[in-house]
Amino acid sequence: MRELPNHGGSMRFSLNHMVAPRVPLSKLFTIAKAVGVDAVEIRNDLDDVEILDGTSAAEIREGASSSGIEILSINALQRFNDWSKEREGEARSLINFASKCGAASIVLCPVNDPNYDPLPDEKAKFLHDAILGLKPILEDAGVVGLIEPLGFSQSSLRSKRSAIQAIRDANAERIFRLVHDTFHHFVAGEGDVFADFTGLVHVSGITDAALNREDMRDGHRGLVSSDDLIGNLEQLSALRQGGYAGAVSFEPFAASVAKSSNITGDLNASIGYLRGAMI
Repeated sequence: MRELPNHGGSMRFSLNHMVAPRVPLSKLFTIAKAVGVDAVEIRNDLDDVEILDGTSAAEIREGASSSGIEILSINALQRFNDWSKEREGEARSLINFASKCGAASIVLCPVNDPNYDPLPDEKAKFLHDAILGLKPILEDAGVVGLIEPLGFSQSSLRSKRSAIQAIRDANAERIFRLVHDTFHHFVAGEGDVFADFTGLVHVSGITDAALNREDMRDGHRGLVSSDDLIGNLEQLSALRQGGYAGAVSFEPFAASVAKSSNITGDLNASIGYLRGAMI
């Protein structure tokens, strides 16, 4: 099983493709290098760019390698805890692609649908079944599964604690880690950060003071600034104090970020703010 990168006490930043979702990976790699970042997360849900445009895993691997960029993850296998033959097929395909393109991990997102409402015991069983189903596939490929609880009220997995218990029940601690997403952590209202179980951190910021916690959605998520309202600094500090030394990946979804004419400058400002504030 491949180890996720650990960089001691330094803060290592990564760029999720959502920082510039309309550009090809070659341009994302260029942006990363321009802001002093050597790692990215690629996605399988962006139209007209890699992976959905048909680019092969080998091409992506070669492009990243020649640019001096590490691929941390592919984001994501959706509805992973609604395990079925269809989901297993999707998982095998994505995990195989991850292995071939050099990605260390895949992100696993739970069902986030108000119409999906199994009983609590059923939810726990479905999560357990999914972890047991994914475990040998990930292990054979040497890829880490990063479970990302989503904080929305309709999410079928809001709690990191629940995810950890399911991983332990399946004796799969070596194969699964958590994504600590600062937005979802805030929206879920979960206090503990579980640094020792965290394999990747996603950061984004909210600055609209008129938003109630329960009304926050992906489209509100920008880059982190001094106006942030969801406690990014406090969460990052708690993670570092708990021993987390992995990557901190920018994952904004706001249209203003996607449409920015100066994303390099915007990222430099956010990176500079976080580095300065976290010293």
